[in-house]
Amino acid sequence: MSQTVLITGAGIGIGRATAKAFGKAGYRVVVTDILAPEGAAVAGEINAAGGSAEFHKLDVRSTAEADALVASIEKAHGGIDVVVANAGVARKVPLDRLTDEAWDQTLEIDLKGVFRIIRPALAGMKARKAGAVVAVSSIMGVAYGWDEHVHYSAAKAGVVGLVRGLAVELAKHGLRVNGVAPGYIRTAQLLSEEHSLGPAGAEKAGEFIPMGRIGEPEEIADVILFLASHAARYMTGQVVVVDGGLLVGRY
Repeated sequence: MSQTVLITGAGIGIGRATAKAFGKAGYRVVVTDILAPEGAAVAGEINAAGGSAEFHKLDVRSTAEADALVASIEKAHGGIDVVVANAGVARKVPLDRLTDEAWDQTLEIDLKGVFRIIRPALAGMKARKAGAVVAVSSIMGVAYGWDEHVHYSAAKAGVVGLVRGLAVELAKHGLRVNGVAPGYIRTAQLLSEEHSLGPAGAEKAGEFIPMGRIGEPEEIADVILFLASHAARYMTGQVVVVDGGLLVGRY
């Protein structure tokens, strides 16, 4: 019987690549995103390739939506084996223009959205004494500061704390909780001129990354798949940096 993985923010970028990686590995993939056309397209691609996937629209800012979705998936498929909490947003705002509302929105998605999708899945995982959670942080949450993105950095640092705390709390129930901290990855977010490096900046970043290039979404997806798998069965509470050597190579 195939295992079921629920992935947030799976319509584009790292989430999309992760959904396809799990589909190829034989998982039943529950693709979720607030972007309905993109999410439905990803599920369609997985099914067309011979995998098993379904799309459900989800706004991770809504506790009611998250709780209802998990309940429906458990009823339909008998349980959720893996949760990948990936949904996130990064918006460039200088601190003197960072309103309470903008701060709250970023933390609602990037930090509380992780908590919201994990919480309802725990009862079923505990009952089966098995389950894996992978949350997506960032190098901006584990090592770097990012000017004009303090709300993003704070949220992604919070994900690290969430991973560590949950790992300790849930280990006795047979559950593992890990995270991944991507470096510069070729996504729509990174290529945004308004909110991130932009295309030229992304290519320039490759000049100071030891491996000589920015990463691809699939290179994060493969690590997430590993962390969720039996191969990582003795790993919990870890946030794995995947950055082409960026953090160790800057002098």
